[in-house]
Amino acid sequence: MLFSRAAMQSFSIRNIELLTSIKAHTLRIWEQRYNFFKAQRKESKQRIYSNEDLKKLLCISFLYHNGWKVSKIAVLSDDEIVEEVRKVALHISNYKTYVQQLLQAALDFNEASFLAVLNELIENIGFEKTIIDVCYPYLQRIGLLWDTGNVIPAQEHFSSYLIQNRLISETEKFSAAQNEAPELALFCPENEYHELPLLFLNYLLRKNNWKVLYLGANIKLADLKEAAQLPGIRFLYLHLITNFTGVHIDDYLETLRRNFPDHQIFVSGRGIEQSQRSFVGLQLLRRDEDIFRLIESREMQAFPR
Repeated sequence: MLFSRAAMQSFSIRNIELLTSIKAHTLRIWEQRYNFFKAQRKESKQRIYSNEDLKKLLCISFLYHNGWKVSKIAVLSDDEIVEEVRKVALHISNYKTYVQQLLQAALDFNEASFLAVLNELIENIGFEKTIIDVCYPYLQRIGLLWDTGNVIPAQEHFSSYLIQNRLISETEKFSAAQNEAPELALFCPENEYHELPLLFLNYLLRKNNWKVLYLGANIKLADLKEAAQLPGIRFLYLHLITNFTGVHIDDYLETLRRNFPDHQIFVSGRGIEQSQRSFVGLQLLRRDEDIFRLIESREMQAFPR
């Protein structure tokens, strides 16, 4: 069977709904009306779905969201379903459904398939759109699996590693332009290990001619102080996904301001959602639009070069 290669796992109907973007009640109707699969039942009578069910439903969902009627999909064999998925041409109207193909490749640890989808997306819609509109939604969905215990960490690391490698490769194209002293130190604070968003920020900054000192994730305050003393460093850029600093975010930001009074500080990421204060010399970038506006406005009147 084409849908039986990965180690056995189980998923609730809510998991399946989130991963396939097909409503739970629709899944129940499909199960009753068509012979796609037969969900197992717990003692509580709750439906549970296997790896094979999920992978098959990801293919079905891909076709369904690309205009196929479910009645037409239902008469296809497993081989024919996979073949029809392969035939679907990437187009601006359907590229977001490729999240489902990435998920299927990750469940099987199929590096060649994962990279083939990634490369096709980059070729057709561009690198930045692939990262923002496909890779981030993909990582959010596979994160849901990890949070609910339905994907082993190795699958998340497998995916992140491949995306991270491509980010680094694309960023290296701008290395030749980094021939002056760095002006901006880019980092995540101590105990923050979500580095992919930081790598993408590094790519965007360098593409827009910022001179970047990339410090990476899990940076202690003492190490940041040392980096900030380098000639030319005028800006500090912090990206925070999960606040594991041990203090309220506003207290941490206040600590930054006190320790770096001569630097302009930019802060972005989901971890700043609880911030309620404003700070002199520190700018909170609460929306993606704020981040892009900052990065693209290379010459800032308030902070001339």
